[in-house]
Amino acid sequence: MLRFFVALFALLAAAPAGTTEAGWALLRNGGQVVLINHAHAPGSGDPANFDIENCTTQRNLSDRGRQQARRMGALFFARAAPIERVLTSRYCRARDTADLAFGDNAVEIFEALDYFEPGSKAEEIQTEAVLERIRGYSGAGNLLMVTHQPNIQALAGVNAREGQAIILSRSGETIGVAARVGFD
Repeated sequence: MLRFFVALFALLAAAPAGTTEAGWALLRNGGQVVLINHAHAPGSGDPANFDIENCTTQRNLSDRGRQQARRMGALFFARAAPIERVLTSRYCRARDTADLAFGDNAVEIFEALDYFEPGSKAEEIQTEAVLERIRGYSGAGNLLMVTHQPNIQALAGVNAREGQAIILSRSGETIGVAARVGFD
């Protein structure tokens, strides 16, 4: 019985690495759409005095988050096909993740990637705008979208840890998860 639990533990421990390797294989082929949850930003929500134009009024990346973003960029450049485009939310934690990771690429603001409250009218409008962009993508390089957990949940139906990339599968109108890549 002990051998069974040891084998099960080994299998479960190896699963994330296998998932990550499958993700890198897809990214090397290019043409992928990737949702990235911003790097580590301690806390939850934003302060009452939140201002989208002022980073001092927002939840921001920690030192760990900045390191995570840099590691993300280094790994993408070393292990994936070229990045065709990087789109990001206007929130500072998402913009900083994109800039630190992919600064050599043109990082573009895409407001539909902004944080929203689940169940809000904004969720419906923003999700449809992002889905339109995802469905219409046909580039040879990878399209990266740096966003927030509720957005990823609405788009792909999964939770993503901070700093985790979700590689989407796309078939007609159907969007799913092809693989995940972590940067912890």
